[in-house]
Order: sequence, then C-alpha cells, then structure tokens
Amino acid sequence: MTQPIVEIKNLNKTIKGKHIIKNLNLTFYPGQITGFLGPNGAGKTTTIRMMTGLMHPSEGEVIIDGHSLSKKYEEAISHVGVIVENPEMYKYMTGYKNLQHFARMHKGVTKERIDEVVAQVGLENRIHEKVKTYSLGMRQRLGLAQAMLHRPKFLILDEPTNGLDPAGIREFRMYLRRIATEDNVAIVVSSHLLSEIELMVDRIAVIQNGELIDLRELEQQAATQYLIEVGQHEQAIALFGDKLTKQNTGFLLDLTKEEVPAIVRQLVEAGIDLYSIQPVQKRLEDQFIEMTGGGAIDAIR
Repeated sequence: MTQPIVEIKNLNKTIKGKHIIKNLNLTFYPGQITGFLGPNGAGKTTTIRMMTGLMHPSEGEVIIDGHSLSKKYEEAISHVGVIVENPEMYKYMTGYKNLQHFARMHKGVTKERIDEVVAQVGLENRIHEKVKTYSLGMRQRLGLAQAMLHRPKFLILDEPTNGLDPAGIREFRMYLRRIATEDNVAIVVSSHLLSEIELMVDRIAVIQNGELIDLRELEQQAATQYLIEVGQHEQAIALFGDKLTKQNTGFLLDLTKEEVPAIVRQLVEAGIDLYSIQPVQKRLEDQFIEMTGGGAIDAIR
C-alpha cells in the first residue's frame, strides 16, 4: 500500500479555553487531490496553520514525509508548497525573474527546474513578460509554478480558482491534475466553489466543530436514484405509486444499479414506453448539506 506523505495524528488545539480541533486524524497520499471542506468556524484555518507550522498544536503532531513538524521543522516544511488565493508577485518584474527570485530561497533549484515548471503550467510564451501584463489566470499559474519550484511532496491550495472565469478554472484544474499525476504530489484544496471542488478532487475530508465528520472517495459514490422518462405517466404512477417523484420531463425512482433490469422489465410488461433511464448522482453541494446539517461553506483564511 502507498505510504502517506502527510499524517495528522490525534491533533488537538485549545485557544483561550475553547477546544477548536478535537482528535483530528487524517492522511494525504501522493498523486491524490483532497478537498478540505467545512462550515464557517469548523476549524479549517486552524488545521491548515498547524499543517504549515504557523501554529503549534496543543496535542498530537503533523508528520510530513516522515518528519515531525514540531520536532524537525525545516526537514518537514521543505516538502510543502502553499498557494493562498491570489499569489503575490513582483508586478514590475517578468514572470521568469519572479521565479528566479523565489528559486534563491530554496537549495538546488536549477535553471532547468525553472524551465520545467514554466512548461508544466503552460507559460512558455509569456514567461519573459512583466507580471503586470498577466491576466488573473496567468498569475495563478505563475503562483503554481512558484509553489512547485522546490519539488514539494505536499501542496496546499486555498481558493486557487478565486476570481477566475470558467475557462481559467478548467485550465487550472488541468494543470493541477498534471502536477498530482506527473510529480506524484499530495494536494489539498479548500474552496467554497463546491461545483469546482467536485470536478477537481479525488476525495473530500469534511470537518465540523473541529472534528472529522466525513472522509470519502468521490468516485465511489454509487447512484441511489434514477431518472426515468416514459410515455405513459399515469400508468407509471399507477405501477410504482409514491415511489416515483416527478422531475421535469420524467420521474425519479430510488433504485440500486442491480434493481434497474427488473424495473425495465416491469415497464415493458406493463406496455409503458421507456425512453431513457439514467443514474442521478447527488451533487457534492447536496452531500455537504446532508453531512453538516446545512452549515455554510467557507474558505480557509
């Protein structure tokens, strides 16, 4: 089994007598993108601060690539890259000069590595132009290149698509997936745009009141409802009764995948014209509301 890059073990944080984080246990794996979600005040910010060494836990520890963040800070933090909303760059300098400047903060970042991350985020044609001429999407990509310069094994992104247009969001999502796959990086993303998180991540971790309340692989969510379009609505209602819920041009029916063939046979035998039957996945937004009881999503700050 793949070893985790990051292990959060029994993490607790008490501030002014208030227990903010309660026995939090989480692992992050190479090549996997995790959405980190929770309602306002759930403890995301506090957790992120402890994961980056900006705040010390009251109990427990964060282990990054085998190094305890509290005991071997430099060894642990050297494997971490962070992007917080809109990355701040020197706008009067070119993108390339910015990357050279940040490269000096890390050991062993060569010209070849700078060229490599520039290509990875698709900025080859504009990297020698001043950052003040860049669009927001280009600045986000430059920030991603900067965070990847030192080959981190763990990347934390806070609202990475904030302010981007749909094309920019899709583009950023593509580059993020490439980094996870090609560089085998464990990535954590926080965003209030749940529709984007759903397309971007492999799994979600949800905390509420400082506790982990859900951890699930998104691709494993089996459909529990199917949308059925038929010709004879009244006959279908007579056949299935209150099991059917009217939905636009068809009906929703609670089903498992294994029950679908039997339903199709019932419709055919009853002489009802079946035009389509398709699974309906619960959106992440609906799942989030169910998990948290309707708590509003918030960004890590």
